[in-house]
Amino acid sequence: MICKRIEYTDFRNIEKEALDLSPETTILYGKNAQGKTNMLEGIYLFAQGKSHRAGKDSELVRFGAGRAELSMKYVSGGRENTLSLVIEDGKRKLPYKNGIKLDRLSEMIGNFRAVLFSPEHLAIVKSGPSERRAFLDVAISQLRPVYMRTLQRYNTVLLQRNSLLKSMKQGASPSLTASLEAWSEQLAEYAARIAVVRAGYAEKLSGITSELYSDMTGSRETVSVSYHGTSRIGGDYGDEARIRTIYKKQLTENVEREVLAGSTQYGIHKDDFDIMLNGREAKFFASQGQQRSIVLTLKLAEGEYSKLETGEYPVFLLDDILSELDPARRSYVISGIKERQVVITSCDTSVKRRIKGGLSYYIKAGSAARVNRD
Repeated sequence: MICKRIEYTDFRNIEKEALDLSPETTILYGKNAQGKTNMLEGIYLFAQGKSHRAGKDSELVRFGAGRAELSMKYVSGGRENTLSLVIEDGKRKLPYKNGIKLDRLSEMIGNFRAVLFSPEHLAIVKSGPSERRAFLDVAISQLRPVYMRTLQRYNTVLLQRNSLLKSMKQGASPSLTASLEAWSEQLAEYAARIAVVRAGYAEKLSGITSELYSDMTGSRETVSVSYHGTSRIGGDYGDEARIRTIYKKQLTENVEREVLAGSTQYGIHKDDFDIMLNGREAKFFASQGQQRSIVLTLKLAEGEYSKLETGEYPVFLLDDILSELDPARRSYVISGIKERQVVITSCDTSVKRRIKGGLSYYIKAGSAARVNRD
């Protein structure tokens, strides 16, 4: 997977710019708030379909413009393709592949794959379950578009079921119980499909992460990852029928509790995965440096997993992380990104001397100036 070129029009603070990317390493450097992360974000939009940091699509459109446009030329499986995305201010995103409009945004996901690591991703370790679920969902969706469609259906049914529970809490007719059972049936079905895939992904990711983390720390520390459901469903997560039965039982036997809460209390929207460091929960016992190292190896493992599934590495996007690492871990990352396409942002001008080969751009006020490596 190689991104050859990306073009920006009225995106964030970028009026009009284009970047030709090295198949090895491209460095975007400059002072803060000049547009480095914006350019990285534009690349990642083609992998995820939405921003990793914007709350509203309108935030992606340059102030005073009516819409933003992004266009990418990339190579996958030896074939060159183009993806384009039009972001209409406050309205919608319109995706195109090779000049042909796609029916929905979800059809774009999986064509171009990328792994993003930014300082905000420390939340995977130290914050709540929603951050860890999002990590899994984004990673899996790039590999299996059907997974994302199942997740979308689950969320739609969840909204309907929550709306019904709120109505029942406010005194709606008990006859709605039959409708609730129907929504519970659907929710349990989608939940089982999602839980099985998440658990399988987490299990394989754990093995890769453990190996990478051990390598990074010289075998001094160990890390493991394990997925668990709302009530810590035990046994084989590969048995979808068993998981569906458990979720359905939870949803049908706890209706009174859910009516009182006015929302669905069981399901994959409550699930989590444990990250253990040396046998203890990393969230509570890992230092800031250890948390950073864990997230870094999780992201590297995400890329390795993608390579195993698809036969090619995704594009790695590293947003101002090298300055956050100590020299040993920085050297580990630099040596570990060989034979992969990597785009790095940094405020440190010395980064272009530490990484050999590739291209460098100096970013200022949303513009990019190509510079020679020192």
